Amino acid sequence: MQNIAEIALLMGVGFLAGVINTLAGGGSLITLPILIFLGLPPSVANGTNRIAIVIQSLFGSLGYRSKGFTPNRFTFFLGLSASLGALLGAQIAIDIQGALFNKILAIVMLIVVVLIVISPKQKLGNLEERLQGKYFVWALLGFFVIGIYGGFINAGIGFVIMLFLTQINRLDLISTNATKVTVVFIYSLFALGTFAWNGKVDWLMGLWMALGTSLGAWLTSRWSVKKGEQVVKIALLIMVSVLSVKLWFFS
Repeated sequence: MQNIAEIALLMGVGFLAGVINTLAGGGSLITLPILIFLGLPPSVANGTNRIAIVIQSLFGSLGYRSKGFTPNRFTFFLGLSASLGALLGAQIAIDIQGALFNKILAIVMLIVVVLIVISPKQKLGNLEERLQGKYFVWALLGFFVIGIYGGFINAGIGFVIMLFLTQINRLDLISTNATKVTVVFIYSLFALGTFAWNGKVDWLMGLWMALGTSLGAWLTSRWSVKKGEQVVKIALLIMVSVLSVKLWFFS
């Protein structure tokens, strides 16, 4: 049973992760190591983190839907392809040794957060979407690979999805975010099921964190945040740098 301080931490970190994940990606860079630091084995922390991801993505998707962005067939096909990859990635994460997983997570955290910090702003504009033919095939293959990574760690996956959809399929940023949260919801259900089947989920801790992430995702999906981007990036870089050092040297 968690004490009040742990519950407050789980909900607070969850809320921040929900905002970050819905805007771009990287929330798991915070939630996953926090769960490990609270005493969960790496594989259980990884599985528990999926509860927050599933619920947060659902609320984010519903938020976009309430604003008129309804998932289309393209989105569901991407979700199916990513789900097949997520099943594979989740099984790899379950089988890997805890200490090795911590070191992989530390490296991934630093790489992803640096990419987030130095990435140029995407411009909103009227782009001609590319959703058929070879671009549809590339999207299916790309999201299968993305699903493997999402099933394995999921840290920073939103950034990768946004980059793919804007550059390959030429979706605008709003459509990209709406597609992203729906696809993540779909494949995360499969990943969560895999972790749960193997007994790698702490449901209570995951649900407390999910309360925070769902609120953050719902609010962020309905209102576009324009200010403070650089402050968020700097804070994220500092926080993740500290957490990655802790994971590498003191896990």
